[in-house]
Amino acid sequence: MASLLKRLGTLLEMIKFAHTVFALPFALLAMVWAADGWPGWRVFGWILLAMVAARSAAMTFNRIADRRIDRMNPRTSRWPLATGEISLPFAWGFLLLMAGLFVFAAWRLNPLAFALSPVALLVLLGYSLSKRITFLCHLFLGLALAIAPPGAWIAVRGDLGTPPIWLAAAVLCWVAGFDILYALQDREFDRREGLHSIPARWGVRVSLFVSSGLHGMTVAFLIAAARSVGGGTFLYGGIAVAAVLLLVEHALVKPDDLSRLNAAFFTVNGWVGMLLLASGVLDRLWAG
Repeated sequence: MASLLKRLGTLLEMIKFAHTVFALPFALLAMVWAADGWPGWRVFGWILLAMVAARSAAMTFNRIADRRIDRMNPRTSRWPLATGEISLPFAWGFLLLMAGLFVFAAWRLNPLAFALSPVALLVLLGYSLSKRITFLCHLFLGLALAIAPPGAWIAVRGDLGTPPIWLAAAVLCWVAGFDILYALQDREFDRREGLHSIPARWGVRVSLFVSSGLHGMTVAFLIAAARSVGGGTFLYGGIAVAAVLLLVEHALVKPDDLSRLNAAFFTVNGWVGMLLLASGVLDRLWAG
């Protein structure tokens, strides 16, 4: 049992389990909007399980698909699946368990959520192969996280409305923008190995320009989402602060200095989602 728990802990660290914070706040915000408040513990619990399981399945498949590449990349060569610390059968078993839990949670929510769960898994797992095909892989990752708000809305209402579509567009642009920044550190390796990304194809300056443009679109889509739900002072205030955080992110990363890339990627973006969730919830409580 101790060995199993140790391997599980190592695997959760490998798939960056803590990074669930990127998509989860937007799913919970869409949940609150769909329910016009608190949806009840039952719905919240199944949405939370679905989110955690889906993200864990996606990241585990990403590491399985990239294990050969990870062994060759100096940045990732010490990751557990690349070194053999985590076995391939154990990773596959965990992946199947998480995928099963996701589908089960969707079934417990409503028929539409259950019917769409295989499509969601296809999108989530498909991202891992996109960088072998196109430099637009960043948009594929954005799409994988962007389905969280519509998914949560469907989980509550059993149908799809306009607000989660705007929120999904914001998440897609936000994630694609910061993934371009994250890919800067692997641009030379990606070129050598024939992998596709905007940094590998066009270099640092173009990547920073595209990333900043995507984050500008993120703010525009967040404003559209706020308008669609009749947002108030707290929500618009949260969007304004999020816009400032995105400006800080881009101020940290310069064409001739990428030393603060991790701070820009992990710290700043971790706060963006939590800030928007908090401001959205406060706005809904204030309106109520």
